[in-house]
Amino acid sequence: MSPRAACRLEQLGFEKVYDYVGGIADWKGAGLPVEGSDKPSLRVVDATKEDVPTCHVGENVGEVRDRARAAGWETCVVVAGDGVVVGRLRSPAWDSEVEVTVGEVMEPGPSTVRPDASLKSLVARMQRKDTPQVLVTTPEGILVGVLFSEDAVRLVGTDTGQVVSEGA
Repeated sequence: MSPRAACRLEQLGFEKVYDYVGGIADWKGAGLPVEGSDKPSLRVVDATKEDVPTCHVGENVGEVRDRARAAGWETCVVVAGDGVVVGRLRSPAWDSEVEVTVGEVMEPGPSTVRPDASLKSLVARMQRKDTPQVLVTTPEGILVGVLFSEDAVRLVGTDTGQVVSEGA
């Protein structure tokens, strides 16, 4: 239906017409804005910090650690050249010999969530599994940022008027 609709809009004189092949699920999964009459619920993207440091597999762990800590972070997301998440660095990797490369000590293939996922559901899951943070990526695996459980709990509590207990 999308290609036909785009074609018809062009026939009607619209000049800026785009045929988004991925569909609405892909659009939402990338954390892009949507409109509608439904009351918007909190999504993962609403609590995601986008300024997480990144590094590449061939970099020196000591240099990456110093760069991440200077920016106020204790984690660094390992990405490929196109921004796809391939791993993560955090303790105990920071204690490695400084000459070691990121690829030698990273956590490969960390779990990720999509930006459009329900924040409330994710908070409950993170609390059940005692997960302090989770990486947020597009459906293509490109880094969006990191979501910290404590930030998500605080935001969900303000949305519902209740605070979700840390031990729930």
